[in-house]
Amino acid sequence: RGSHDESVCAVDAVYQSDEPDLNLLIASAASDSTVRIWSRHGSEVHFCDITGIFIQFQKTLILPGHEDWIRGIEWAVCGEDLFLASCAQDCLIRIWKVCTKSKQLPETEDDSIRLKENVFTVKDTDTTYAVTLESVLAGHENWVYAVHWQPSFSRDGSMQQPMRILSASMDKTVIIWEPDKESGVWLEQVRVGEVGGNTLGFFDCQFSPDGSMIIAHAFHGALHLWKQTAVNKKEWTPEVVISGHFNSVEDVKWDPEGEFIISVGSDQTTRLFATWKRKQETEVTWHEIARPQVHGYDMRCLAMIGRFQFVSGADEKVLRVFRAPKNFIENFSNITGIPQSSDLPEGATVPALGLSNKAVFEGDMAVQPAEDEETFNTISNQYPEIYFQPMILTEPPPEDHLLQNTLWPEIQKLYGHGYEIFCVACNNSNTVIASACKASKKEHAAIILWSTTSWKKLQSLPFHNLTVTQLAFSPNDKFLLAVSRDRNWSLWRKQDSSESGPVFSCCAYTDKNTAVHSRIIWSCDWTPDSKYFITGSRDKKVIIWGQCDLSVTTEGNMLDSIKPCSTILDAGDSVTAVGISRVLTPHGRYIVAVGLENGKIILYTWKQSGQEPTLTDWTTCVEMDNSQSHALAVKRLCWRHHAGRAGHNDLNSSEWLQLASCGADHCVKIFNVNRFAL
Repeated sequence: RGSHDESVCAVDAVYQSDEPDLNLLIASAASDSTVRIWSRHGSEVHFCDITGIFIQFQKTLILPGHEDWIRGIEWAVCGEDLFLASCAQDCLIRIWKVCTKSKQLPETEDDSIRLKENVFTVKDTDTTYAVTLESVLAGHENWVYAVHWQPSFSRDGSMQQPMRILSASMDKTVIIWEPDKESGVWLEQVRVGEVGGNTLGFFDCQFSPDGSMIIAHAFHGALHLWKQTAVNKKEWTPEVVISGHFNSVEDVKWDPEGEFIISVGSDQTTRLFATWKRKQETEVTWHEIARPQVHGYDMRCLAMIGRFQFVSGADEKVLRVFRAPKNFIENFSNITGIPQSSDLPEGATVPALGLSNKAVFEGDMAVQPAEDEETFNTISNQYPEIYFQPMILTEPPPEDHLLQNTLWPEIQKLYGHGYEIFCVACNNSNTVIASACKASKKEHAAIILWSTTSWKKLQSLPFHNLTVTQLAFSPNDKFLLAVSRDRNWSLWRKQDSSESGPVFSCCAYTDKNTAVHSRIIWSCDWTPDSKYFITGSRDKKVIIWGQCDLSVTTEGNMLDSIKPCSTILDAGDSVTAVGISRVLTPHGRYIVAVGLENGKIILYTWKQSGQEPTLTDWTTCVEMDNSQSHALAVKRLCWRHHAGRAGHNDLNSSEWLQLASCGADHCVKIFNVNRFAL
C-alpha cells in the first residue's frame, strides 16, 4: 500500500504455518531499488510493511559470476543442502550449492584441485555455511529470462526435490537440464521451442507439479504447452493451449453462419476463433484456429464480407481485403466438423520486409534444389519468400503454426482516406463497404463507400465534422447509420442503383439544436426489423430512435419521423458499445446489450409501448458481475445472427443466443444467453 516508489518487478509469498489464514509473508522487489517484506496476521486483509521493523536483513555475501543482468533466481531444498539456480543476459545458467560447514581444524595445504568456497556465518545460530559453484550451464544462444526447479513432492513422509531445471530464453527455446546419472555433470536433456515467425523468444516457463508437462509464454503473450510422451520419455509433443490477444481488442465480428468469430487488436493481429470438441468429450471449447493477418500497424476495425472474406482497417490509410485459403477451409472443416468446399489458393505468406499477405498456390511450394554456400549468401536466399507449409489439422494449431501457416491471402487494398482508418462496415448483401478515418476537419470525416465487385470507390458522404466512430447498415440494407465524435448521428438512405452501384443520400440527422447526446457517440446498432436504431454515448445515455418509415417524407428527401422512441436510459457509466440481438424475446421485446467504459456489460429488453416513450419501455435483465465483465472498457458487442450456440447440435437451439464482446483488457468473451429467461 503506497510503499514502492516505482513499478514492482517481482513478488513471491510463503506461509509460515499450515493454516492458510495465518502468517503470510510476501516479498516484493521494485525498480526503486528496494525489497520489502509484507506480513498478514490472522484473518485481517490488512498488510503492513515489516522490513526493518520485525525482520532485520544484513548483507552477508555477494556471488560474482554473471557478466550481464541477472533475470531469474530460484531456490531448491535437497536434504540438508540448498541449491540456487540463476540465469542472466550473458546466456548462462549458474547453479550454486549452499551447505553447512562443520567446524574443524585448519586443513593442511596440498596440491589437490578444489572448488572455491564462499563462507559466511549466521550470528544467531553461529552456523557457518559454504557456497560453491556447482555448475555453469551453457546451451542458450540468447538472454536466459527464466529458470525454475521441478516442484518437490512428498514420498514416505518426506519432501523429495528432483534435480531437474527448466530454462526459457530469447533464443526461442526452452531446455530441461539434469545431472548425468554416472558422472553427475549437468547436461541438456530436452530442448523444445518454436521455429520462424516474428516472435522474440520465451519470457518465462514452469513445470507441471509432476514434471510431465512444461508451459512457457512468449514475449508476445502466447502460451506454449508440451507434454512428455508415455512411450519415449525423451520425446515431448506440443499440446492444445489457450491463446488470445496481448493488447487491447478493438473489434469482433461473427461470421454470417455463426460458426466462428474474428477479432482485431492493438497487438497488430487478426485472430479467428472457432469451436472444437475433443474425442470422446461432449464439452465444446473455443480455440484460435487461424491468424489471418499479422500486421505492422495496430489493428482498429473489421467487417465480414460473406463467410470467408473480410476487410480490416489499422492505423494506416489503407483498407485491406482478405480471403480464406483452401488450407484454412479444409482445416476449419476438420476441426469443427462442418463440411466445406473451395477452389482457392493453398495459403499465404508475408514476403521479407513486406506488410501484404501474398497468396501461395500449389505450384509455389515445389521442393527447392539444394543451394551451395555461395548462392545461400545472397539476400534473397537467406530470406525465402515461401514460409507457408500446408498442414492437415484435426485439432487447434500450436502457436508457431498459427504465426506462419494460417495467414489469409490479401486480395485487395482500398486507397482513399487521408488519415488512419477508424471504422468499417459491410452491408448484409455483401455488395457495399462503408469506411471512415480519424478526422479533425469535415473534409477528412467523410464516409467512403466501396464496391465489393470492382473494389472501386462508389461515393463520398460528407457530413460530420469529426471522426465517425461507428457505421452500421440496416438489416434490410436500405439505410446506413453513422455516429461521430461531433456528438451527432447521420442517417443515409439508399436510392435507386445507378450503373456504378447504389447511391446513398442523407435523410435524417441531429445537429447542435436537435442533439440529445452531449458527449461523443461511441456506438450504434439496428433492430432486426430495420425500424429503429440505437446510439450509446460517453454521456452515459442510451437512446433508441425511429421509426424509419420510408413513406413519411418531406421535401428534399428528408425523413421527419426520426425522433427518440425510448426514454433516455442512464447506463451509469460511459457507454462504449451497444448491440441489439437479431432474435427477440418470446414476448416480442428487443434484446439490447450495453457495454461500459468500466468493463461492465448489461442486458436490457425494450419495446415501444405507444406513440410516446414511457417509463416502462426499458427492462433491466442481467448485469454481469465482475468475474464475467471486462476489467477495462468494452470495445465492441456483437450478437450471433441466429439462435443457437456455435458447435452445439442441441434441439433447443431457439432457447439460446450468443453474444461476443471484446475489450481493452485484451479479452474476447462469448456469453450464452437464455432468451426465455430474459
